Amino acid sequence: MGDLTDTVAIVTGASSGIGAATAVELGKRGVRVACAARRRDRLEELVGRIVGEGGAALAVECDVADRGSVEALVDRTLETWGRVDTIVNNAGVMPLSMMVDGRVEDWERMVDVNIKGVLYGVAAVLPSMLERGSGHIVNVSSIAGRRVFNGGAVYCGTKFAVHAITEGLRQELASKNIRVTCIAPGLVGTELQHGIPVEELRENVLKRMRENPPLTSEDVAAAIVYAMEAPANVGVNEVVLRPVWQEP
Repeated sequence: MGDLTDTVAIVTGASSGIGAATAVELGKRGVRVACAARRRDRLEELVGRIVGEGGAALAVECDVADRGSVEALVDRTLETWGRVDTIVNNAGVMPLSMMVDGRVEDWERMVDVNIKGVLYGVAAVLPSMLERGSGHIVNVSSIAGRRVFNGGAVYCGTKFAVHAITEGLRQELASKNIRVTCIAPGLVGTELQHGIPVEELRENVLKRMRENPPLTSEDVAAAIVYAMEAPANVGVNEVVLRPVWQEP
């Protein structure tokens, strides 16, 4: 497996859940991690933990829906450590609702964070990766990017987009020595479910999680690290993981 020591990674959505777990795991492997999210206090806490365990980390307040904010994140990382070897585009939102309810602002927020946030991250890191002739772009999607479910039309649409963008990017960059990976987890126990604004949909998801253990953030972080640690000549293009009980 590849040695990640002294490489540099950016992780978005790092203030909780999959992002925080990924940042911690990378820190343990000697990766210098730029931890990015909107909640500064959570980031400072995370960086303190990573540094306390002997790692190197940087807290950068960032809203991935804002292109300038993402560009500033990448610039800060380059100024601090001189390179970006990997970006983990993990930030996402999931305010599920029925389309007939017309929650257009929620639709826009999902498009802005789940799709544009990934695109802004890719656009910001690509120039330096292309110049160096190496790099790794990891986009966190979902099995919702493979199968639509009731109440998830727009959310699923954003995750289908992440799958398509990631595969198209992989094809473009295959000859440039830049690896591209799509991580597609099933049900994961994070804060995401608590942000569902429609009570019936939120309770349905939470009930399902109470009855059957979901994946943990650490499970998904392990899949991300697996893809990153693959030998340099190996492209782990897609990782799909579900709780064993989860059928669709």
